[in-house]
Amino acid sequence: MILFSNTTARVAGAILASAAMAALYARGGAAWPLGFVLLVPWLRTLDTSPTLRATLLRACLMSLAFTAAAFAWFGIALGLYAQVGAATGVALLLLAAPLFQPQFLVFALVRHLTRRRHGTAAGALAGVAAWVATEWLLPKLLGDTLGYGLYPSRLLRQGADLGGSAGLTALLLLANEGVAMALANRAGGVRAFARPLALAAALPMLLAGYGLAVLSVAPGPAGKPLRVGLIQSNIVAYERQREEKGTHAVVREVLDAHFAMSYDAVVRQHADAVLWPETAYPTTFGHPKSETGADFDREILGIVNAAGVPFVFGTYDRDSAGEYNAAAFVQPGSGLTGFYRKTRLFPLTEYVPAWLDGPRVRRALPWSGNWRAGNGARVFPLRLGDGREIPVLPLICLDDVDSALAIDGARLGAQAILTMSNDSWFSASPLGAQLHQAAAAFRSIETRLPQFRVTTNGYSAAIDATGRVLAGTRMGERTLVIADVQVRAPGRTLMVIWGDWVGPAAGAFLATLAAWSALASLPHPAAQAPAPAGHALLAPLDAAVLPPAARLGSGLLRVIARGGLLWMCVALLLDDALRTNTLAQVRMFAACFLAPEAASWCVLFLFSAKASVANGSLVLTHDARRIAFALGDIAAVRLWRLPVPRPGMTVQLASGRRYALALDDPGALAGALAAAGGPTVERRPRALMQAYAQAGLASHRSRLDHPLVKFVLLPLALAIPAFHLHQHIAYGGAFGEFYSFGLTAYLTAFALWWAAWSIGVVLSEALLRAAVETGTLLAAWLRPARAGDIRYRLRRASHAALFLGLPAWLMVTIFRT
Repeated sequence: MILFSNTTARVAGAILASAAMAALYARGGAAWPLGFVLLVPWLRTLDTSPTLRATLLRACLMSLAFTAAAFAWFGIALGLYAQVGAATGVALLLLAAPLFQPQFLVFALVRHLTRRRHGTAAGALAGVAAWVATEWLLPKLLGDTLGYGLYPSRLLRQGADLGGSAGLTALLLLANEGVAMALANRAGGVRAFARPLALAAALPMLLAGYGLAVLSVAPGPAGKPLRVGLIQSNIVAYERQREEKGTHAVVREVLDAHFAMSYDAVVRQHADAVLWPETAYPTTFGHPKSETGADFDREILGIVNAAGVPFVFGTYDRDSAGEYNAAAFVQPGSGLTGFYRKTRLFPLTEYVPAWLDGPRVRRALPWSGNWRAGNGARVFPLRLGDGREIPVLPLICLDDVDSALAIDGARLGAQAILTMSNDSWFSASPLGAQLHQAAAAFRSIETRLPQFRVTTNGYSAAIDATGRVLAGTRMGERTLVIADVQVRAPGRTLMVIWGDWVGPAAGAFLATLAAWSALASLPHPAAQAPAPAGHALLAPLDAAVLPPAARLGSGLLRVIARGGLLWMCVALLLDDALRTNTLAQVRMFAACFLAPEAASWCVLFLFSAKASVANGSLVLTHDARRIAFALGDIAAVRLWRLPVPRPGMTVQLASGRRYALALDDPGALAGALAAAGGPTVERRPRALMQAYAQAGLASHRSRLDHPLVKFVLLPLALAIPAFHLHQHIAYGGAFGEFYSFGLTAYLTAFALWWAAWSIGVVLSEALLRAAVETGTLLAAWLRPARAGDIRYRLRRASHAALFLGLPAWLMVTIFRT
């Protein structure tokens, strides 16, 4: 009983310690370094958790404590909005904590199971992947993530343009795992303690170094800055005021306040455009519901024409399907040019999910909304009075926590973000509004687009492409924000190129780990048995007897070819035009890969031979030439550490002369030599490369590795349905191009599709092979005894990714089309 009480007290104390640090971290300021250690006490309790049930219980308690520490303000705002009281709102939020923060449970579950099967390091990586994958698959109500807490650090937050806020979260979790691992290993000596601690410390240093590099690069040329007036009227609680004063009086008061502040922005501050907050015009614009509404619409148009600058403001839009929370773009002289309809609606307050909606719910929640969602990002031209036309991306409230919307807008050519929000329900807890602005600022960092953000009563701000607030407001004040922001065509960040990729990558890692674990139950093929003593290796092996210069030249050509593949992968990711230009891809592929690969093959062919062991000799034959070495004359046999230009071995004679033999399976020849009475393979003192080389020898080639299967038949199987779909889309039928332009054009088009898929398969195989070799090298360093088995599992996983993943991706693409 005493032991139970002590254990319970330690667990409770650790969770409370993590929650206390989380409370400070969420409030920003100088507390941002706590993000790298705030979960350490809780992680230490998970390390000592004896059962899966205990682990899940500790995860539930941590989600409860974290919610209370970092999001009590949301419960207060929820209770006040729903008119059930702040205490009731907080209680409801805590009751739903495991659903509000589900990543704690998934993280703890995956981490516990993986540690038990694959060890501490794998458990840490799997747990981090589970955390970010959960936040990607199950978007949270507020879109929050740990990475947002790094916003106060100007250097560290710049890393968001690589992996977004999810990438920062992953690095924070890895740092926490490193510190926890160091504490767990402190009894094992300085090295056991220092290694994970050094890895944990390296992460913020790398982020800081990247941020310093980004901020030190001078931005590209820009023209005249964009000057926007942000109208923060501090008029809140529209519904209550409607009940007290009537709709007409409220709309009149709102418009008068915004008109007066807009006059100041245009006439006195010379703004190029004016931005009002979300639902600043609290009725439908352009589709009036009454004659009074039509008068208000005409009055707004008259004000815009008199101002001579474009206005963008929050309002309502409607069509036959219903009403929308929208942003109206109004140009002087042209009137209404378009609406953006809010994409991410807040559950219950703005809409009720169809599966939940009904009369009972509406009666129980009379404040629930019935807006409809928009259909994604849109970019609008902002035509200024001086003739400039600047493409802008509008976002409304919760839209600004969705990286995908900002990324889509950047891809559509936006040069600035206009964000409108109504954060008045955070009035009693300004921390919510503060965190909302920090989350919005990350959209500018991820896309390198400046942002003008306006709210009803705070916080409004002009934000540059690094996330820095150039000018802003406090909470609860009526004020006008005027700021000049440089607007230019931004460079494409990795987030814009790849999208919000960290979550999907984490999910793919977990799927690969699960497949690997499943494959671990399969038997591992035994290494080929050496030939019995006194017998010949009946099937001579293909080999190449390479002089030093030939090996160097052939190896260099093959390295160039493999490097060319990886460089081509990068080029395709960075260049949109190249991805759609098959002929350019073919030319690049031929120059970067085929030419050096063919040259390397020619060198190997010139020095090709057959190698066998017979009658106590190593026999090398090439056409009519034959060289035999008595086994007694062979002093040493060494396997190559690096399989360049292919796997091989060096045979050293007693005289000192050496022969370099390149062949696919040097282990078989070395085994035959040893079995026939020759020397065994000499072990090198460098254990890492020796283990790596042995792992490569222990993994035999599969039939799926045959070039005909991998690089001819697989691309053909992928090209046929893709080409068939293209014919239907472009020509209206499977043989549309044949009927229109003839057989030659039809076959040429198919050949290009086949070539494109062949190149895609080769590039995919290159990336997978690089991952396999990197994993094998890591295994040879950490677990040399299991390096061969790990390499075998990795190859099986790469086969699954290539032969199952590519067809699955193609089918999903076809179905979406």
